[in-house]
Amino acid sequence: MLDAYNRDINYLRISITDRCNLRCIYCRPMEGISLKGHDDILRYEEILRVVSRAVTLGFVKVRLTGGEPLVRRGFVEFAADLKKTKGLEDISLTTNGILLAKYAEAIFNAGITRLNISLDSMDRDKYAQITRGGNLDDVFRGIAAAEQAGFSPIKINTVIVKGFNDNEVLDFAQLALVKPFQVRFIEIMPVSPVSDGYTADFLPNRDLQETIGRHFRLTPLAGKQNKSDGPARIFTLPDGLGEIGFIDPVSDHFCATCNRLRLMADGKLRACLLKDEEIDLKAALRQNCSDGELDELIRRAVRLKPEKHDLDCTDRHLKKCHRDMSDIGG
Repeated sequence: MLDAYNRDINYLRISITDRCNLRCIYCRPMEGISLKGHDDILRYEEILRVVSRAVTLGFVKVRLTGGEPLVRRGFVEFAADLKKTKGLEDISLTTNGILLAKYAEAIFNAGITRLNISLDSMDRDKYAQITRGGNLDDVFRGIAAAEQAGFSPIKINTVIVKGFNDNEVLDFAQLALVKPFQVRFIEIMPVSPVSDGYTADFLPNRDLQETIGRHFRLTPLAGKQNKSDGPARIFTLPDGLGEIGFIDPVSDHFCATCNRLRLMADGKLRACLLKDEEIDLKAALRQNCSDGELDELIRRAVRLKPEKHDLDCTDRHLKKCHRDMSDIGG
């Protein structure tokens, strides 16, 4: 499906729950979260129907997110059902890794073979601080279980915050040297009021690349990048088993190549992470809409896609989204 700017929209990110077993400080407020009830979020069969219709319209890729998707009961069975969708070429999962040791093998057997794991520190105390109580050893066990199960690629998503974990940049680069992981540095995005305080702590990826480049020879990945890499700029390391990626949504945003819509847990379909316009699919689904009506709602969301966002970490008065990142689905 082409949008108004001739971009092929073929990728659907799906938040299956707003619940999470962590409270990362730049993602969720400390208190006051209004967790949705069972009837407030899309049922698995409703998600499957949306995906089925999206595929008929040209979508080929789905990423499952949260909150933390593994906290929702029945996830493995849902993943297996999703895998059966004819025409769906790619299914991946984003997780914080806390529950991954328990579910890795079952998820892999259900047909999800690509994995993104969020990890912002490899220091136990810092990890506990940034996640408000998370146990880093749980994540390490999850990563080991994912390796053993056969996931490939395993991507480690890292948000670097100035003055907090920027001294770990080389440690993460070293991880890509000794493990067959793609370590990806993602710029912090002051999307909503909960992340507004981190505007001053923003570090552009070009600074991280310069730091890493002083210690490792970064070679741009030759040829066409894997379709699963998305907007990341990928580099290899001499004799390294893995890769390093940089995702620059703020300093060098990639809106011109954006190919995604976001389906949130409450059934709202969002055309852009940073724009509040949404299409309510849940209401239509529960009013027994026809396939044609559902298709038109998806098309309407595609038509809502803006040319670009206006996020700028130098602008302290920037309008923020009404939702937190945890609610949108990352």
